[in-house]
Amino acid sequence: MSQQKLKIAIVAGEKSGDILAANLIQTLTQRLNQAGYQVSFEGVAGPLMQAQGCKTLFDMEELAVMGLVEVLGRLPRLLSIRKQLKQHWLKNPPDLMIGVDAPDFNLSLEKYLKQNNIKTVHYVSPSIWAWRQKRVFKVKAATNLVLALLPFEKAFYDKYQVPCRFVGHTLADQIPMQTDVLAAQNALGLSPEYEYIAVLPGSRKSEVELLSPVFSQACQILQQKYPKLKFISACVNEKRKAELQSAFSEFAPQVDIQYFDNQSRDVMAASKAIMIASGTATLEAALIKKPMVACYKFKPLSYFIFKRMVKIKYFSLPNLVANKAVIPELLQDELTAETLLAALENVMRHSDEMLQSFVDIHQQLKQNAGEQAAQAIDELLHAN
Repeated sequence: MSQQKLKIAIVAGEKSGDILAANLIQTLTQRLNQAGYQVSFEGVAGPLMQAQGCKTLFDMEELAVMGLVEVLGRLPRLLSIRKQLKQHWLKNPPDLMIGVDAPDFNLSLEKYLKQNNIKTVHYVSPSIWAWRQKRVFKVKAATNLVLALLPFEKAFYDKYQVPCRFVGHTLADQIPMQTDVLAAQNALGLSPEYEYIAVLPGSRKSEVELLSPVFSQACQILQQKYPKLKFISACVNEKRKAELQSAFSEFAPQVDIQYFDNQSRDVMAASKAIMIASGTATLEAALIKKPMVACYKFKPLSYFIFKRMVKIKYFSLPNLVANKAVIPELLQDELTAETLLAALENVMRHSDEMLQSFVDIHQQLKQNAGEQAAQAIDELLHAN
């Protein structure tokens, strides 16, 4: 007896989405295969999604743009990609479309497909509880289901009668509760006689460009003060590595830093503390139980606009999940080599309370997210 075929469209816009989507593809494929379906995936996919068999129609990095002003320069290309996806899936309708994060790109695409009788899911809630709350109505119009990573998000959607399931976070399922520092150092070929600072300025071009100068200057001062410290970094691709190397060559040419390709988790685990771009990576570092300082910079005009729109006390995920200042945050003009140095020194000396908060966050988010998400999608696929 031949298997019934299912085609699922899926679009991720950056590294964190690639991680979530790859896990979802794996768990959903297993679940649907067991139910007698032959399932295929296509869309905008990163390397992890492609490794799970997802066909990619466009390079995922084309969607990885952050900041209002930065998007403007890429807008024609982004609109072209979205138009081509609409046309492709209208001619070749999938049984379901899943947008993974990237709400500015995905919600419009999801709405169009939903209006054409294709079921849609948005995986990772936009930060509508933080700014532009009226976007909840756009989400409601665009999706049949929201899969939320954070527990407080479901309560927000329930107020507006938007179907939502809290599924937890894939990273909390993947990362062990205790970190083996020595194993991570061995995996990277690092000597255990030194202590290491992880330098992680993000996966987007704009993040690396804006954060690397300050990060490298802070490393220069740290190396002078603490000769036993060494520096390590993980880069998502050769472009980001070249940009980071360029910053260190210019601002901290004497700093001894080692670069690793796509080994961010080992780099985090091997470190004593982390200077890090705010984003999903801060949550990963929290789950690995590493003291950190979360940093972010926008281009001036983007920041001018954002600071008038955003109404939250914190911008980093560990602080948002805990609803308290678990880790220090340095934003825009607050971020200098000196403030970063002081914050890092402080977290290295006083981290007990921070590390306990990380354990609490881990327990809260460890919900078997892939299975929960796959179950919710399976139910939606078979709902009348």
